[in-house]
Amino acid sequence: MTPLRFAGISSTLALLATPLAHAAALPGAELGLIWAAPFLGLLLSIALFPLVAPAFWHHHFGKISALWAMAFLLPAASVYSVGTAVGVVLHALVDEYIPFIVLLFALYTVSGGVFIAGNLHGSPKLNTTLLAIGTVCASIMGTTGAAMLLIRPLLRANDNRKHNVHVVVFFIFLVANIGGGLTPIGDPPLFLGFLKGVDFMWTVKFMAAPVAFAAACVLLLFFLVDSYLYRKEGTQPADPTPDQSIRLEGAWNFVLVAIIVGAVLLSGLWKPNVAFAVGGGVELQLQNLVRDVILLLAAGVSLALTPKAIRVANDFNWFPMLEVGKLFAGIFIAMAPAIAMLRAGTQGAFAPLVGWVTSPQGQPVDGMYFWMTGVLSSFLDNAPTYLVFFNLAHGDAAYMMANMASTLLAISAGAVFMGANTYIGNAPNFMVKAIAESQGVKMPSFFAYMLWSTVCLMPIFAVLSVLFF
Repeated sequence: MTPLRFAGISSTLALLATPLAHAAALPGAELGLIWAAPFLGLLLSIALFPLVAPAFWHHHFGKISALWAMAFLLPAASVYSVGTAVGVVLHALVDEYIPFIVLLFALYTVSGGVFIAGNLHGSPKLNTTLLAIGTVCASIMGTTGAAMLLIRPLLRANDNRKHNVHVVVFFIFLVANIGGGLTPIGDPPLFLGFLKGVDFMWTVKFMAAPVAFAAACVLLLFFLVDSYLYRKEGTQPADPTPDQSIRLEGAWNFVLVAIIVGAVLLSGLWKPNVAFAVGGGVELQLQNLVRDVILLLAAGVSLALTPKAIRVANDFNWFPMLEVGKLFAGIFIAMAPAIAMLRAGTQGAFAPLVGWVTSPQGQPVDGMYFWMTGVLSSFLDNAPTYLVFFNLAHGDAAYMMANMASTLLAISAGAVFMGANTYIGNAPNFMVKAIAESQGVKMPSFFAYMLWSTVCLMPIFAVLSVLFF
């Protein structure tokens, strides 16, 4: 064991071994912007290391993520208390990370047991059709499930094309983000809103028009870009994938997808008011525990019963899941002070940002809620950012659905749509990137991807903001 890893493990064990009776939440109103430095460091590491030291990053990204998390936790333990630092870790694990990673794991595992056999040829019409199908599927089986189901067939369909990076980029825009905006199943922010009391059908009703508009605009833009590049390529090279008839293998896994969806709905509808104290002021709700157990069982059944040949044909491996798991563990911890400062509202270091979403008369400014939720969702992960602005606007789902519907819509749309702006805005983005790279696609760097999203998405979001907010 290296000294670096030993130090990290020792520090973590020391924190977790501390009694939690006096654990307290981070005092967001007291925190200066310097407390966000570890999170900024982690973001810059994700952006720069793959460019300047790709081999080092590939082998050590988990350690780098852990170091940035400790760069926040150790000063927090020193300045406030060890209990406070432990409380942050427990809150991040129990309330955010574990439900997040269990749902991703279940959808990734089960969708990886479905193989769309055969070979398609990636023409603009076919690619646009596949992206449209994936966009619809995203709200039915979640952005992760839809992305994992369709990314490999899409890559095979375009493996003979010289220009195929844009296909994956637009796939992230649509299938991994915008398409999930129609239901609470689709995207984690809407799922959190559902758990807070937002009706399932409220989301379907109010998000339908913005999702349809955004998806139609992005699909049209993709068709134009893909058609131009397709004509530019001229005669296509020989397709390395043999032509075979299209067929679906492992389709019984869709039953498990339905069970996963049912478990998620159960956790939002069933309120037994039973909780287990974990420590540090953190409680584990029974319905959430039951949900996560069902999700793990579904994944286990898929692993046990799906023939190995299907996963081999799918090029299924655990690296995308490991990359997301390790990086987002650090992200959820390191971003805690930034979230605490936002929650402090006008008393925190981000008071100017908070002030932008409220008029001088004290009324919510829906357009600014859309943009502020969206821009911060691009970097702070869209699920906790949604909750911050949800609580900032009012916090009571019943009241917001009845009296602040446009504000709730602005928060929901901003979190879902602008999760596409960066690789870390939504977890499936990273998973799709990792799978594409494993198939030989030279994906854009962190900043190059942001250039794609800025040029392609921001004008659409600006028009959407004018039309709806």
